[in-house]
Amino acid sequence: MEFLAWILLGLIAGAIAKAIYPGHQGGGILATIILGILGALVGGWLGNTLFGGVGAGAAVGALTIPSIIFAVLGAIILLFIWGLITRRTA
Repeated sequence: MEFLAWILLGLIAGAIAKAIYPGHQGGGILATIILGILGALVGGWLGNTLFGGVGAGAAVGALTIPSIIFAVLGAIILLFIWGLITRRTA
């Protein structure tokens, strides 16, 4: 059941992050889920480190409002970093 929670949290967080972040990111549903899951890990780590455990639910796949918020923030950070890495120079 925890695996399904990770997928659902990843889908929600990845879709929200892609909708919020400006520009075209590409990738399909699988890329969105992976982005969201990795974003949940990053957001959970940031919540634990910077805010004393506020976003800890994101790191364990919990489906709560704070965990979704931290997962979306983590996914946005990953989208930004991915954009820096894949930016083409003209």
